[in-house]
Amino acid sequence: MNLREKIDKLFTQTEFYDGDREVYEAFKTALRRGEIRSAEKDAEGKWRANSWVKQGILLGFRMGKMVELSKPTETLQFFDKDTFPLRPMSLEDGVRIVLGGSAIRDGSYVAPSVVVVPPAYINVGSYVDEGTMVDSHALVGSCAQIGKRVHLSAAAQIGGVLEPVNATPVIIEDDVLVGGNTGVYEGTIVRERAVLASGVILTRSTPVFDLPNQRVIKSENGASLEIPAGAVVVQGSRAVSNEFGRDNGLSIYCPIIVKYRDDKTDASTRLEDYLR
Repeated sequence: MNLREKIDKLFTQTEFYDGDREVYEAFKTALRRGEIRSAEKDAEGKWRANSWVKQGILLGFRMGKMVELSKPTETLQFFDKDTFPLRPMSLEDGVRIVLGGSAIRDGSYVAPSVVVVPPAYINVGSYVDEGTMVDSHALVGSCAQIGKRVHLSAAAQIGGVLEPVNATPVIIEDDVLVGGNTGVYEGTIVRERAVLASGVILTRSTPVFDLPNQRVIKSENGASLEIPAGAVVVQGSRAVSNEFGRDNGLSIYCPIIVKYRDDKTDASTRLEDYLR
């Protein structure tokens, strides 16, 4: 059986035996090397979850046992499943991990030339491609897919989507700038070269108002919310239309696409190149 068939078989088991752990470790190594990933883009540009990969990650939680992962001499103590230690790293990986307290969980792929600024966290099943910066207090959630040359600014939160296994995780495509304190959740897909301004929050239930094209972008029939390529998204608000809302001057948060990326936008984001 190939690795996928072995994981599918193990996922149906309620008990585990000699040799099962070796299958799981081979699976986790393939994730770490980027040979398999929890979601992939097809020839038509559509992202699809690899449910068997997500099953393999869930398998690790079922198979693992609680152990102390910290050293007896350390003041801070850590207790977690023995199947999910920190990712083994070396200088040869080519990943710049700035001194100060970040954590990268095993079963994640972090490409050469990625920069991780403390404190940051990269969770299992995530894929962080070349030239990306994960800034301080940023989170890359479980199974999130981060493209090339992305900047996740300070305190950006990229949510994890592990269950259900057929659900597409959060996708951030190439050359996207994610501003500080921005949150992207519930399988939202941000297409290449988009800019999310500081404080923007995107979820599956969030309507996005596209001013240049005079349309409202929504998730349809439970599908992912998609931010178009090159969109520049900022925080906005819309008035509450019922009588109580009007009488009290109430409004509701909404993200607004104010323009699409141009030379001026590119110039304002070029500073990142000097930080890498």
